[in-house]
Amino acid sequence: MPRRTLPLTDLQVSKAKPTSKEYKLSDGGGLFLLVTPSGGKLWKLKYSFAGKENKLSLGSYPTVSLADARKKRDEAKQYMSNGTDPSASIGKKAIKQKSENGRIIEQEQIEYAARTFEKVARDWHASRVSEWSESHSDRLMRQLERDVFPEIGSRHITEVSFTDIVQLLRKVAIRTLETAHRLKIAFHGTFRYAMMHGYITSNPATDFREVLPAVKPKHMAAPTNPKKVSELLRAIDSFSGSFIVKCAMQLAPMLFCRPGELRHAEWCESACKNDPPIA
Repeated sequence: MPRRTLPLTDLQVSKAKPTSKEYKLSDGGGLFLLVTPSGGKLWKLKYSFAGKENKLSLGSYPTVSLADARKKRDEAKQYMSNGTDPSASIGKKAIKQKSENGRIIEQEQIEYAARTFEKVARDWHASRVSEWSESHSDRLMRQLERDVFPEIGSRHITEVSFTDIVQLLRKVAIRTLETAHRLKIAFHGTFRYAMMHGYITSNPATDFREVLPAVKPKHMAAPTNPKKVSELLRAIDSFSGSFIVKCAMQLAPMLFCRPGELRHAEWCESACKNDPPIA
């Protein structure tokens, strides 16, 4: 005899707490509540149509209450009884609600699009960009667009789990460990931003211990033998390219500064600052 599933209660749904792994609370008839590690509560409907098993998203709690989810489950069954796949009729992208003035508003679709991981990550990035250098800001966004958004960018912020993040970071680390560590910080900041705005109730990107190996600093190769140093200086003196580039190369071994610092150096910083600049 099949085991009977007891219907959920409003109290069970409201008191459901996130754990380290996502879990389901079944209401019967294929309807269940998926509780994610980040605190999301998502209504799902498991059903079979034309010999294939499917899952239908019915919205998130508390936007969609237990009673509303049951109505959508019954509506889906009505579609199936008429020979229609419910995902084509009451899926998330097709849910619409009439406003008081009669306009059609795709309310859930708009809310969903506003809280995808990519949208939240871009909002977090924009909120911090004034604190970063332009180069760091641009590099971080390029890394997100290349390695993160294609993988999980379209998913709702509540649907991205700790496991998803770890798998993505380890995939990036195979190519470059430094980028993976930068993305690790970006994940933490994005979910912290989402918590501050009430999109999630807990941050799944807080404990990354042992997820990635530490970055071992590499020293840049440099000549240390006096003979090799003299060869380098003679090569600089015989350089036949741009006069400005040659001057920069001649200054570098005397000033011991970074290339960027040398390029942006101003006349007032030199020992000859009281002399007129060279035209």
